[in-house]
Amino acid sequence: MLSWKKLLSPIRTGESSSKSTIDYTRTNFQRDYDRLIFSSPFRRLQNKTQVFPLPGSVFVHNRLTHSLEVSSVGRSLGRSILNQIHPQKFDCPPQLIADIPTVVSAACLAHDLGNPPFGHSGEDAFRHFFSNNQIPELDRWEQSDLLRFEGNANALRLLTHQFRGRRTGGFRLSYATLASIVKYPYPSFLSKKKFGYFKSETAVFNEIAHHTGLIKIGDGRYCRHPLVYLVEAADDICYQVMDIEDAHKLGILPASTVTNLYLSFFDDEPTSKKNDIHETLASVNDTNERIAYLRAITISKLIEQCSANFLKSYDHIMTGQPVKPLIDQLEGASARAMDEIRKVSVNQVYNHSKVVEIEIAGFSIIGELLNIFTSAVLEPTKPISKKALRLIPEQYLVDSTDNYSKMMAVVDYVSGMTDIYALETYQLFKGIKLPSL
Repeated sequence: MLSWKKLLSPIRTGESSSKSTIDYTRTNFQRDYDRLIFSSPFRRLQNKTQVFPLPGSVFVHNRLTHSLEVSSVGRSLGRSILNQIHPQKFDCPPQLIADIPTVVSAACLAHDLGNPPFGHSGEDAFRHFFSNNQIPELDRWEQSDLLRFEGNANALRLLTHQFRGRRTGGFRLSYATLASIVKYPYPSFLSKKKFGYFKSETAVFNEIAHHTGLIKIGDGRYCRHPLVYLVEAADDICYQVMDIEDAHKLGILPASTVTNLYLSFFDDEPTSKKNDIHETLASVNDTNERIAYLRAITISKLIEQCSANFLKSYDHIMTGQPVKPLIDQLEGASARAMDEIRKVSVNQVYNHSKVVEIEIAGFSIIGELLNIFTSAVLEPTKPISKKALRLIPEQYLVDSTDNYSKMMAVVDYVSGMTDIYALETYQLFKGIKLPSL
């Protein structure tokens, strides 16, 4: 049985419990949130693609605005379950319990930090490159990390790894916040799909699992931290609902389609509720504002339903049993509406020409950058390698001579690039564009 006393551990990575103190004026969880939002990796998300190409005259979501919205929804989910779970089910001080919304909100801020440039196409580019370019002297686990590169595992690495020049290892977040980020608490070689940590982060992940009391369910496998379900739900709600609104702003989907998709979430509401919605819509003339209103009440309903699903699954979650994502537990009108949104998104949004074009470009750019920098670290004496190595910031350089450490350093550098910086670096090496002095 999981214990909230351990699950909400405020102890930071690298900090002994004997030296840890709880300051309820500004808790470690609130410090986690602040450290993340003021960090350079978080700011760089403003120039990383979410789904659509970075905006021109029409502003759509990037990774930064998406993360901020996920954090807001996550805080609401945390507050909702906090208000509904009986206090006797918590075995820790009330002040600690009160910070659940903050833990979820901070974890939501960090959930996309490990994603490379150019959206999911960027992850595919990493996997494709290492599948077609075998790196010598790697064991099975190390090969699996590269062949199945995963943004979730990369986020944990970014948050905990001690890069050169850092005073300490990573952001030194609390164990509770870090555990709430790990959606897939197992290594790459134990999963056919996603995974939560690279071989290089095995020790720190084991620390996280130990301090938060996660239940071990096999070699290298642990149960999820309960708050992971809320972080996951916040992400699912935001990207599935917000992508539809962005598609309308870009003219990909007509207003009537988006309006009907949102309204369908309320098909099973009482007539009085539906009349109120239509009266509000009739009082708003601006199409974008009408859609924004529908998007807002749709998110509100999904927060309420996902909170209810968490409570329904609470006993299974607290005993470490696997539970379906909260959004996949939707029923009735919401389940039907979400299925329709997914179909429309795949058929008309994610496969739209502008989205595909940026994915193709990103795939080529990242593949070429990985080719250049892996060659440079593996064969550093070549003239072009010497020049390429001078471009890598010192924090990404490693003293280790093993190829896995070298490859992870390249992964750190390229995955941390913004879309524009990746493009400019690619153009520089290809001689397409000369740097300005």
